[in-house]
Amino acid sequence: MNNSAPTPARTRGRPRGNPPTRESIVSAARALFLERGYRRTTLRAVAEAAGVDPALISYHFGSKKGLFADVMQFQCANALAVDEVLGGDPATLPDRLIDAVTDLWEDADFRQLTTQGDEAAEVLREYLEHELLARLVEFLGGRDATARATAVVTILGGLIYTRYLNPLPALANLTPSETRHLLTPALRTALAPRPRTAATTRAGGRIS
Repeated sequence: MNNSAPTPARTRGRPRGNPPTRESIVSAARALFLERGYRRTTLRAVAEAAGVDPALISYHFGSKKGLFADVMQFQCANALAVDEVLGGDPATLPDRLIDAVTDLWEDADFRQLTTQGDEAAEVLREYLEHELLARLVEFLGGRDATARATAVVTILGGLIYTRYLNPLPALANLTPSETRHLLTPALRTALAPRPRTAATTRAGGRIS
């Protein structure tokens, strides 16, 4: 009679040694998206580069679109560093917001990722709406926080579009420092609390 314990089944997608992390998969995917583009990058190729089973990528990210979204969001989070931007001197917040955007978009690799179709545009919209806008609303607080945050994100979105995605020569030819100098007054105005008016008082404090 064989009393030896049965050999445990190997967990699918987790090779021997150190278990793979989301970060290692995102890193491998980022390199392949830059090298091959979105359409020519397969989950199997990413899995091979990261040393994992393709099923592990599906488990963590759901699809190639989900994986690409994580790559883009990782890039945005690293450059924009919302906590760091919001945590400094309130008087220089407009400068930090402009610098964060230009630092991100002046990076050649990030610019290349943004040219990879509707997937990139969708991720950028979601990041601006669900990360930056939501965090700004929370940070600003008060009755008009949503209006102020929306104005800020509108200015930053306009900067992204007219300097990087569909550049206007007048703006694209400016240095990041000149861009900051140009747009800081508009951001300062957008961030300022709105004065109460008779209309907002009659509406119960709502912005009219």
